[in-house]
Amino acid sequence: MAGSVNKVIIVGNVGQDPEIRSTQDGRKIANLSIATSESWKDKNTGERREKTEWHRVVIFTEGLVRVIESYIKKGSKLYIEGALQTRKWTDQAGTDKYTTEVVLQGFNGKLVMLDNRGGNEGNGQGGGSGNGGDKQDFAKDLDDDSVPF
Repeated sequence: MAGSVNKVIIVGNVGQDPEIRSTQDGRKIANLSIATSESWKDKNTGERREKTEWHRVVIFTEGLVRVIESYIKKGSKLYIEGALQTRKWTDQAGTDKYTTEVVLQGFNGKLVMLDNRGGNEGNGQGGGSGNGGDKQDFAKDLDDDSVPF
């Protein structure tokens, strides 16, 4: 279908240390899970409520995988742009399963580190990674209340 868009933007925290795997031809792939949370005040009880959603993220872009491998740990806050992909696989019992993931591949993926862990900040876009530049200042000033969505 012409004119369609498959783009996902997530701002959240990494749930566990990323898993780095290698393909048979030696290319590295990063897998991580990112949590996004929504909170509100219950109208009936007045209690604070929270809902957390978990997102599977797969990164194929070499430069971004290097950034993930070097700097990202459990708890890191990230801005991720990618595309949704659903893949079919078969479990050990022979049952077909489906997994939907946010995929960063080629020039369609973007990763920005939003926290400052040990003085290291950076971002990568497309096929490489950089030192953050102006985005470092943006990331330092960003808090949960200033995210526009």
